[in-house]
Amino acid sequence: MPSPSKNQSKEQLAGLALGAIGVVFGDIGTSPLYAIKEVFHGGLTIDKMHVLGVLSLIFWAITMVVTIKYAIFIMRADNKGEGGIIALMALALHGSKDNPEKMAFIVTIGLLGASLFFGDSIITPAISVLSAVEGLQVIAPSLADYVLPITITVLGGLFILQAKGTGKVGKIFSPVMCFWFGLLAVLGVINIIHEPEVLMAINPYYAVHLLFELGWQGFLIMGAVVLAITGAEALYADMGHFGLKPIRYAWFSFVFPALLLNYFGQGALLIGHPDAIQNPFYLLAPTWALYPLLILSTLATVIASQAVISGAFSVTRQAIQLGYCPRMNILHTSGEEKGQVYVPAVNWLLMVSVFILVLSFQSSSALASAYGIAVTGTMIVDTVLAFIIIQALWKWTKATSVTFLSTFLAIDFLFFSSNSLKIPTGGWLPLVVATVLFLILTTWIKGRRLLSEYMDERRTLFEDLEGKISGNLVTVPGTAIYLTRSLHGVPQVLLHNLEHNHVLHEQIIVLTIVTTNEPYVDEAHLVKIRAFGENRNFYRVKLYYGFKQTADVRRALELCMQQGLDINPKNASFFIGSEQVSFRNKSPMPKWRRALFRFLFHNSSSAIDFFKIPVDRVVELGIRIEL
Repeated sequence: MPSPSKNQSKEQLAGLALGAIGVVFGDIGTSPLYAIKEVFHGGLTIDKMHVLGVLSLIFWAITMVVTIKYAIFIMRADNKGEGGIIALMALALHGSKDNPEKMAFIVTIGLLGASLFFGDSIITPAISVLSAVEGLQVIAPSLADYVLPITITVLGGLFILQAKGTGKVGKIFSPVMCFWFGLLAVLGVINIIHEPEVLMAINPYYAVHLLFELGWQGFLIMGAVVLAITGAEALYADMGHFGLKPIRYAWFSFVFPALLLNYFGQGALLIGHPDAIQNPFYLLAPTWALYPLLILSTLATVIASQAVISGAFSVTRQAIQLGYCPRMNILHTSGEEKGQVYVPAVNWLLMVSVFILVLSFQSSSALASAYGIAVTGTMIVDTVLAFIIIQALWKWTKATSVTFLSTFLAIDFLFFSSNSLKIPTGGWLPLVVATVLFLILTTWIKGRRLLSEYMDERRTLFEDLEGKISGNLVTVPGTAIYLTRSLHGVPQVLLHNLEHNHVLHEQIIVLTIVTTNEPYVDEAHLVKIRAFGENRNFYRVKLYYGFKQTADVRRALELCMQQGLDINPKNASFFIGSEQVSFRNKSPMPKWRRALFRFLFHNSSSAIDFFKIPVDRVVELGIRIEL
């Protein structure tokens, strides 16, 4: 008999795998609602050879991209257990820290990938829920006019619920999605029994034959085949919540087979009944099961949408922590789950964007023309960043790493170029969203860099501060804590205070919060303290946080006291610079970016709230900065 510890580990693995089914696979798990239908939507003749060819393309797309690229290769590139585009970028930066040009390239494509992710985030909820509710057109054609109102109502309720947190609702995710994937498999098997020859589509011959037969049209349908693999990046993005083994276990043992069985079942249905192409997913089921299937499909698409929305919150938070995005109000919706956050600004922007999409395109088929290009763009970025990690950190041979890059980049570019033909009919939308976000992020980064250079040019070293302090300064009891972005020298707000108020506290602490390229920093390495001055108590304190952690100044000061720093919170004052930014005529910042940076800078969240600083102990001093 196995030991108790082994039993326990297997139970934990099964529990995490169950949780992963409810969160990780929602997007890719709802693709059967529309993928097959959209492949044939362009007028492809529905006969046995064409159906086998399409199924073969879908089978090998899922196998190569989801299974081999993500589940086997990219998921190995974890950043201390964390995944996602930001974690991948941070890991690539860690492996290239001695090459500034390479680091700049990594940040650029990483931010491009994150921007494309947000472009995808507004389409996924719209197409998923709309495709589920469109089942009404099959069940009761007379109710077709209610599809849009019901879709808007469901999506509106989902976004409104975000503020309350999804912890309680999330408990039903796993059972619902497990039932969903089980039903996908059962419906597929029932129809495969009538046309067992459909299983021959596993042979890649049918995929290759179809592409050669159709020529240019075969290239075009690859833009619809990609719908079967949307959500693949979620396997990697959610790795921090569930771990590598549970996600792989859930994928290989349950989700992958269920998806294939359903796709092959739809193919079997089409071979016998070509007219079922109007909605092959719903027509898999017997008539009596259509209403329950509609309800279950809607629930599954809501869960898929929830995963995408939560992912958008998570990516936003990580970008803010790393300094790539202006500070926003971030609320923690769970006292138990640290990663469960809510970003109001992102939530309402997503909601408005999704509503506009649904009302503009009005059908899942129309939305499919906008879907895919952002997904495939993100996949290209993932491949390039993984290649950098393979070379820099894993030390693969050049031949092996180039083989990895060329194989998967060729697949990614095939899908991307096919989807690029959708740009005039809706593909422009996620690209516009991604472009706007990319310009915002790069403007913010450039402005922050100019701000740091400005501070560095005017900095005074701690060693020189003693000589600048004149004898007529008044020393007052207590501790003054000065918050600064700069890692070196005396902050401007301290000099500003001395110049105008001529007051010096008994103890001065210059506090800088540093976000590392790692997801988490344990408390043992969170605080670093350095003392300056022989006669006065000057301290430089640096707080190190991971990009998935939230800085908490009050907790950090407790750790400082544990390390011997004498701080009485009741007589400590926090000095923060309220900076007003303007630009000189010959500023390095391009003119078209200046107004945007000023808007972002002056509308970013207060450091007081963001870093959890006791508001009743804060003194703000105005500082004018000309970049």
